[in-house]
Amino acid sequence: MDLEFSVKTMFYLGKIPVTETVVSTWLIMAVLVIGSFLVTRRFKTAKPGETLGTTEHVVELLVDGLYSFIGDVMGPKGEAFIPYMATLLLFLVCANLIGLLGFRPPTADLNTTLGFATMSFILIQGNGIRSQGLFKFIKGLFEPFVFLFPLNVIGEIATPFSMAFRLFGNILGGMIIMALLYGFAPIAIPVLPHIYFDLFSGIIQAFIFTMLTMVFVAMAIDEDEEEEN
Repeated sequence: MDLEFSVKTMFYLGKIPVTETVVSTWLIMAVLVIGSFLVTRRFKTAKPGETLGTTEHVVELLVDGLYSFIGDVMGPKGEAFIPYMATLLLFLVCANLIGLLGFRPPTADLNTTLGFATMSFILIQGNGIRSQGLFKFIKGLFEPFVFLFPLNVIGEIATPFSMAFRLFGNILGGMIIMALLYGFAPIAIPVLPHIYFDLFSGIIQAFIFTMLTMVFVAMAIDEDEEEEN
């Protein structure tokens, strides 16, 4: 029974190795970009008063739902982040579910989850500094007591690592469990494990990662307003 879960190199571009993670990521990007173009072109070409099709209505409902949900979580100040958060959620859902098609999920590679967590960390800290100002931001690290400064710094740095390892661990753990099940029963695999580990857990983990990013960014941009009140 082969339980090798290291990331394999598919081919080389010159001397640069292209891994399974990169191939899966490129595929997801291509699907999202091409799919976005195809499902939105009618919005640009439709004449005033022309009735749109079912696909366009579904897209409208999806976009309106995402804007409403993200806006409710992040508040009025978070409207500028809606495109990024919506894209992050859609990409992570696709990345977590691509295993159903036989590809290795990019989120089962720690490099991918650390990359997204780093982006979230920069977004959180950058908007915290922009909202509060550099002096207030640094001052907040010494509160409520000066001697807590090291713990506050560690807490801020630990955020992206906890987010990255949570997503990576859950997706890789699901892969390992399904591989064990296939090893014991290669012919007939129950549907329920696939529904949970590949479908349900993948969507939930994408939602949790995006929700944490939204909450932390919203806290960072609302910090200054709370101090003034």
